Amino acid sequence: MFCYQCEQTSHGKACTTKGVCGKDSVTADLQDALYYVSQRVAQQAKALRQKNLPTIEADHFVLSALFSTVTNVNFDAERVRELILQGQSLIDTLSKQHNLVVEAHSRVFTGTTSEMASQATAHSILSRIKKNSETIAGLEELVAYGLKGTAAYAEHARLLGVEDNSVYAFFHNTLSFLTENHSVKELVTKALAVGETNLKVMEMLDRANTTRYGHPVPTQVRVTPLKGKAILVSGHDLKDLEEILKQTQDTGINVYTHGEMLPAHGYPELHKYKHLVGNYGGAWQDQLIEFEKFPGAILMTTNCIQEPRASYKHRIFTSGLVAWPGIKHIANYDFAPVIRAAQAEQGFEQDAPAKT
Repeated sequence: MFCYQCEQTSHGKACTTKGVCGKDSVTADLQDALYYVSQRVAQQAKALRQKNLPTIEADHFVLSALFSTVTNVNFDAERVRELILQGQSLIDTLSKQHNLVVEAHSRVFTGTTSEMASQATAHSILSRIKKNSETIAGLEELVAYGLKGTAAYAEHARLLGVEDNSVYAFFHNTLSFLTENHSVKELVTKALAVGETNLKVMEMLDRANTTRYGHPVPTQVRVTPLKGKAILVSGHDLKDLEEILKQTQDTGINVYTHGEMLPAHGYPELHKYKHLVGNYGGAWQDQLIEFEKFPGAILMTTNCIQEPRASYKHRIFTSGLVAWPGIKHIANYDFAPVIRAAQAEQGFEQDAPAKT
C-alpha cells in the first residue's frame, strides 16, 4: 500500500499500512489495479473512436472506475475486485467484437482478492516512482486525481441525463497519455487541460441539476429535529435524495440532509417536499458521534463515509459507488430497506426548539 491521494495522509507523506480514512491495504492495492484497468479500457475506447465505433460501455466504466477510487468512496475490497473483473471482461469483449489488439498484460489480475492485490503492486505508485522519479510520478498522479474528481462530477451529471462525447474522449485520451513517458512540461500542460475539462463538466452538472430541480434560491434551513421517524441523507447525489423523498411521501418519515447535501434545500423541486424538514449535524468528520445519536436510518450517497460504529451499523446504508464491507448497499434506487430501518427505530421523541 502506498496512498497519498488526500491531504490527511500519514505524517503528511503517505499511508503505507492503513489509510487515515480507514481504507485497508488490500483495498488500496486493488484500487491501484482498478486504475490500471481503467487505463486499458480507455486505450480500447480510444481505438474505437478512431474507427468511429460506439464507446458507451467504456465511457460509463471509466467514470465508475475512477469515481470508485476517489478518497472516501469505496472501502469494500470485494466491490473493487468486481469492477476489476468487469473491466477486464470489457476489454476482452471489445477486442473480440471490433478486432482490436489487446496487449498481453491487459488481463493481469486473477485469482482471489488477496492474490489480485499482490499482483497490483507491479502497477503501484511506488513502482512508478522507482521507474521514473518522484517528480514524474507525482505529476502523473496530479493528472490522475484531477481526472478522478472530474469523473465524480461527470457521473452525477450522467445520472441526470447530461453527457458529452468530447468529455468521454478527453478521459480516454488522458488515461492513454498516462500510460506513456512524458516530460515535466508535458505533464503540467496536461494537468491544466484536466482543469479546463473539469470546469466544463461542472457546467454540465449545474445544467443537469438546474434542469431537473430548478435554479437554487436562498433558503432558510432548520437545523433542529422535529418529532417523528427519520432518515438522514449524506453526500451530494441529488437523485438519491429525490428518490428517497418520493418513496417516503405519506409515510410519516421526515428526511434530513447531512454534510454536502445541505445545498439541496435551495432547489425548488426538492424543497417542495414538505417532509424534507431540515439539516442534521455538522461536517463529515463528526459523523461517528452524530450518526450514533441520530435515531433513524442513514444513507451515504457519495464520499466521506467513515467506518461505522457497531451502534448504528445496522441502520446505515450506501448507494451508488459508495461501499463499506458489511454495510447494506442499495441498488437501483430501491430504498425500501432504508425506509424499513427508519420505521424500526425510535425516531425523535419531540420537536426541538426551532433554529435555522
